Amino acid sequence: MSDRHLSTGAVCVYHTMVETAVEALEGTNIPVAAVSTGFPAGLSPFELRVKEIEASVAAGAKEIDIVITRGHVLSGNWQALYDEVKAFREACGEAHLKAILGTGELVTLRNVAKASMIAMMAGADFIKTSTGKESVNATLPVSLVMIRAIRAYEEMTGYKIGYKPAGGISAAKDILGYQILMKEELGNDWLQPDLFRIGASSLLGDIERQLEHFVTGRYSADFRHPMA
Repeated sequence: MSDRHLSTGAVCVYHTMVETAVEALEGTNIPVAAVSTGFPAGLSPFELRVKEIEASVAAGAKEIDIVITRGHVLSGNWQALYDEVKAFREACGEAHLKAILGTGELVTLRNVAKASMIAMMAGADFIKTSTGKESVNATLPVSLVMIRAIRAYEEMTGYKIGYKPAGGISAAKDILGYQILMKEELGNDWLQPDLFRIGASSLLGDIERQLEHFVTGRYSADFRHPMA
């Protein structure tokens, strides 16, 4: 597989690990992403969340994953949500901003659609379903709503926004549904890592098992792949 130059889109870590990850990945062109703003709940004081973004960028993170205040969505305070994401965008500087909506806690698909649009309007480079810590994470229905918001936003502004389903995706075969959805709704551009990522921390083990099956014709035992 080395001749195909396959690699992960980014390595995502907590702030305290940013410098170590940047050093370990030096020369690979793989960016370091930092989960910031009081991940996963996003309930720390606003000023501290902004400072955490600034500190992660200063430490070398090229991408920042922020979590929105779900209470703004549930109370219908869309201006507060816009102002929050806009402030996070400004704190990111040149780093890419990935806005995690926590869709499993937003109750309705209408809320998901509105939160998606507002996060993009406020400057998000990516919108992302989940932290992976909610009881309900990425699903195909939620993904359809979010990527149609991306399509509408591009039609209105000309800007292409990335999409990342995360959490609850643990089988390599499940990825096919998301890839088909992206291709049919948004086109081939959204099959590339600059516009489409998958939260793969629990997926890696199964990818390894599927590659081993492709090469040998046999699945190895789960215990040989500790990420499974």
